Amino acid sequence: MNVIEALKWASCFLKEKGREPNAAEWLLCHVLEARRGEMLSSLERVLTEEEEHQFSDYVKKHAEGTPVQYLTQTEDFYGRRFSVSPEVLIPRPETEELVLAVLERAQKHFSDQDELNVADIGTGSGIIAITLKLERPDLYVTGVDIAEQSLQVARENARKLQAEVRWVHGNIFQPLLESGERFDIIVSNPPYIPEADIETLSPIVRDNEPIRALVGGEDGYEFYKKMIDSLPEVLEDRALIAFEVGYDQGKTVASLLKGKLGDCVQTEVLTDINGKERIVIGVVK
Repeated sequence: MNVIEALKWASCFLKEKGREPNAAEWLLCHVLEARRGEMLSSLERVLTEEEEHQFSDYVKKHAEGTPVQYLTQTEDFYGRRFSVSPEVLIPRPETEELVLAVLERAQKHFSDQDELNVADIGTGSGIIAITLKLERPDLYVTGVDIAEQSLQVARENARKLQAEVRWVHGNIFQPLLESGERFDIIVSNPPYIPEADIETLSPIVRDNEPIRALVGGEDGYEFYKKMIDSLPEVLEDRALIAFEVGYDQGKTVASLLKGKLGDCVQTEVLTDINGKERIVIGVVK
């Protein structure tokens, strides 16, 4: 097969299996190690036997339910290519908006302060921690995760992207509390799906991505409550808190922040590009 024949076959096959036909382009680009424009400018190029076999294998595995990102072991985030594996969540566009919100408010809130101490709780593949460090090299960034397998992915991403981030193994704030550290910025995209809702997820998510990174206890608020309860012990007097939340959780998480920190915190619930409340900001003065 040449490129155009391979794409036609794969697109039709994926459509028949109820998958997005455009995944064919992504998979073939990966097999050919080419950008989309390069591939589309060489439609008559004949695939080698090895390329054809690998492409066919990827297409069939995706049709059976394996996410494209776990097949290519990559996903783009904030203009950079990150490695992913079944040990970590696949990065979502909403999390790019969380990073942008942190960068914008850090610039405004700490305009007179250069060195800032940042903690990314539940760092997973390290996308938030690494992106913050690369966008603001003056930040001192720590990524914390309970899963050593996730930290291995994060370390590899930091190595490839040349980001100087400290990685800490532990449960939420536990290792930071033990060391007595305090932070100017706390950011987190924790598990927030209620246990009862896990069966309503798309099978391609439910059956492939790590459940530990998806489910946030019975009501979805378990990790927010645990983090917020420890905030007084890990925050500097002037601080910024940023959480990604489920589409219907913003007001509740903001209320939890207010309940713990009182009048010293000013909360804000931000909507994403789809108009859904997905980010909670807390500014501590």
